[in-house]
Amino acid sequence: MIPTDKQPEELRENKKELEFLQAIARRLPEDTDVMRVLGDLYTRTGAYADGLRVDERLSRLCAEDPVVWYNLACSLALSDRPDDAFDALNRAVELGYNDYDGMKKDPDLASLHGDARFESILEWIYSAFEQMPDCEEF
Repeated sequence: MIPTDKQPEELRENKKELEFLQAIARRLPEDTDVMRVLGDLYTRTGAYADGLRVDERLSRLCAEDPVVWYNLACSLALSDRPDDAFDALNRAVELGYNDYDGMKKDPDLASLHGDARFESILEWIYSAFEQMPDCEEF
C-alpha cells in the first residue's frame, strides 16, 4: 500500500515501479539484488510489513551481509519491534556495519533514539571503527 500523502505523479511512478519489481521477483524469487531493491521500495512507500517480510528473507539468504541486517533493523524499528531491531543492529555491527553518521541520522531508526541501547551501539561503532586509520594513510 502506498501512502496517500504523496503527490499523484509520485504515486503513479511508485506503483509502476512496484508492479515491475514484483513481476521480476516472481520470476526470480531467489535473486537477492531484486529483493533488496523491492524491500527498499516497499519501505520508501510506507509498505513496512512488505518491506519487513523481504528483509527477513534477505537476512536468511545473506546472513553474513551487514547491510542486510541494518536494513532489517530499520524495518523492525518501523514496525514497532524495538527489541528485534536492536538485535538486528547488533548483528549488523558485529558483521562490520560502521556508518556511524548514517545510523545516527537515519529516520527509519528514529523510534530507537530515546533508548540507551541505541547510544550504546553508536558508541560501539565509534570506538571500534572511527578510531581505525584510513587505508589511504598507508
